Amino acid sequence: MLRHRLHKVIIIAAVLLLAGRAVLSAVDIDDGFGSARIIKGEHFTIYYEPDLDIRELIQNLDIYPSDEILTGKAIRKSDSSERTLADMVDILFRRVCDILDMQLYSFHGNIKVCRDREHVNSIYNNLFDRDLKDYHSFYAYGINTIYISAENFKREVLGHEIAHAVISHYFVVQPSMKVQEVLAGYIEYQLRKTEQ
Repeated sequence: MLRHRLHKVIIIAAVLLLAGRAVLSAVDIDDGFGSARIIKGEHFTIYYEPDLDIRELIQNLDIYPSDEILTGKAIRKSDSSERTLADMVDILFRRVCDILDMQLYSFHGNIKVCRDREHVNSIYNNLFDRDLKDYHSFYAYGINTIYISAENFKREVLGHEIAHAVISHYFVVQPSMKVQEVLAGYIEYQLRKTEQ
């Protein structure tokens, strides 16, 4: 009986130690965003390179008035481009959740806007030890972060990656990557279809 309890304690300690290491490694990742500007939104903290034009990111994201109506959240009138961008990303998050019919009210993740495709690829290579190939964005579940290039900071591309984040946090058991890609592709299709 005592031996059985001792085994349980050892197993629990080992699991806690491994979980602590995983959290530590996610925090310690050096992805080159140490000097990035930070915008905190309701559902995402957005990091972007200081030399990127935030007004261009807002223009590329292009959230429609219909998105505001459908989600019940409006872009607040503000002189701050940063506040506008945070509101737009929150609206896109809600839109993705609505299309998937997967509501995550307390979700909070990270979006890191990279300079270009090469920057995204170098981060992917550092994290997964392989090339990203022809993609310009990806979602890293282990660190709950979307990496996207500035030139592809568009509602359908970002919506695709947000779908991966939503799917990953909605299900207790992760669906296969093929199923996730089908659902994320559906989001991209729906967002392109509703372009005005």
